[in-house]
Amino acid sequence: MVAHGMKGEIQVQKRLFKSLAVMSSIALVLTGCGSNSNSDSGVPKIDMMKSLGAGEGAVNIVGWAGYVENGSTDPKVDWVTGFEKETGCKVNFKVGSTSDEMVSLMQSGEYDVVSASGDASLRLIYGGDVAPVNTSLIPNYKDVFENLKLQPWNSIDGVAYGVPHGRGANLLAYRTDIVKPAPTSWGSVFDANSPYKGKITAYDSPIYIADAALYLMKTQPDLGIKYPYALDKKQFDASIELLKKQKPLISEYWGDYLKHVASLKSGATVLGTTWQVNINLAKSEGTKVEGIKPVEGSTGWSDTWMVSSEAKHPNCAYMWLNHIISPAANAGVAEWFGEAPSNAKSCDLTADKNHCATFHANDDAYWKDVYYWNTATEKCLDGRTDVKCIPYSEWVKAWSSLRNS
Repeated sequence: MVAHGMKGEIQVQKRLFKSLAVMSSIALVLTGCGSNSNSDSGVPKIDMMKSLGAGEGAVNIVGWAGYVENGSTDPKVDWVTGFEKETGCKVNFKVGSTSDEMVSLMQSGEYDVVSASGDASLRLIYGGDVAPVNTSLIPNYKDVFENLKLQPWNSIDGVAYGVPHGRGANLLAYRTDIVKPAPTSWGSVFDANSPYKGKITAYDSPIYIADAALYLMKTQPDLGIKYPYALDKKQFDASIELLKKQKPLISEYWGDYLKHVASLKSGATVLGTTWQVNINLAKSEGTKVEGIKPVEGSTGWSDTWMVSSEAKHPNCAYMWLNHIISPAANAGVAEWFGEAPSNAKSCDLTADKNHCATFHANDDAYWKDVYYWNTATEKCLDGRTDVKCIPYSEWVKAWSSLRNS
């Protein structure tokens, strides 16, 4: 998002203020304090759709790279064109580089649909930016894996606020022709004596603090970290200190996935955090690169397709939600992006018949050491009541300070 002139700066400031206010309100709700909401849960009261009408001719979507493909990246990768022909809803898509950017874009009122990760979904719900979803109007919802439905990041009090897209782990990328031996631990990106100093990348978002916390959780048990999104002051400070020590190793904090792919290809980056879609694109361009889930486990995502509370094209938005979790479309996006699909029937339609086994689509054991992005709150999400945890608003401030130091 680029702001132009004073008007743009004011808009950005307003959105930032609203984001911080929303994060504060989440903390108040979860600690039992009062709120100005219209419901007992603290969530603004927004009516859900009761019935579907004719499509409005368009749908404006913001989402992660690789989630809305129309054949322009690869002619064989297209689950948009058929949708447009079938529904008459033209898809206008903008890639969001981070969850923070997507929250800001949804607050603009210009987008109907968002693919929200767990560190964005609660902010959108409590901010009144998305509406509850009437899943009875989405026929394909019945085939979604049950362990993805009505989870803490996509529902409130048993009410769905979207439909599950799929899930995946944030991976450790390495150039196989340069990084030897192959890494197995996140320690490879925190090693002060790394031979790859200056060629290591990290994801550019406050949520990356959780990656440092996860590594400390596994390697420094005395800190007592049980959940990387529930950090008291001592644990939070230790995570920030680790990131400060890591900073001299970093060549780039990436948010633009295409720039990250280019860095992997050129060799400017040889090691660091990645997504599977980045690996796929880099490989398609001949780059010798792999991505692994290290021995410590990883952070990850379980994304949710959500509808704006101010959607200008609500019928097309619902049509998109039903389409993107249909067996064929969900199989296509899961295989292209490199993740587990949300629709159980998709496993029969992937080109690679081993895809769902490879990505552990219904393997609960695999996901036990994948910590889905979540919104940190003052009330510790690990269940502790004897301390206060650092809320996400403070994560934002600490990350900004780190990046600008």
